Amino acid sequence: MEVYQFLVQNWAETLKLAWEHAWVVATAVAIAIATGVPIGIWITFNRKAADIVLYIAGIIMTIPSIALFGMMIPILSLIGYGVGTVPAIVALVLYSQLPIIRNTYAAIKNVDPNIIDAGLGMGMTRTQVLFKVQIPMALSVIFAGVRVAVVMSIGIGAIAAYIGAGGLGNYIF
Repeated sequence: MEVYQFLVQNWAETLKLAWEHAWVVATAVAIAIATGVPIGIWITFNRKAADIVLYIAGIIMTIPSIALFGMMIPILSLIGYGVGTVPAIVALVLYSQLPIIRNTYAAIKNVDPNIIDAGLGMGMTRTQVLFKVQIPMALSVIFAGVRVAVVMSIGIGAIAAYIGAGGLGNYIF
């Protein structure tokens, strides 16, 4: 009952904060997809790069979110964006990279080699096989990684209120 009364009394502010939260998360996930999927595709062709990229992304995931937000402040202060939405978006992009890159890599690597050979046997180039066979077959697993990244970003985005990014974390803060 108290929650209902709170929402009725503060609906305008709640709507504004929900919009801020959604905007920060959507921006971060869009950037993460735009960078993570191509990286995931690229590392499927280079095992050493895959090991390095997945290792670095794994290390970033082990950093506690409040610590990563805190690390963004002095780093981004050098270019004038120490607190607010920019460090929050950068941190959320970094957190979103592992599930997107890992799922993209795993999905493309696990396409049946016989299907790839069939495409090559039909006269497709390696690039055509990638874009017309491997990526379409891998989309469901890639989207699963994106879904995990979105859910993580929504939760971690609430903590971004501690560095002035706004959003629904303001009520927690």
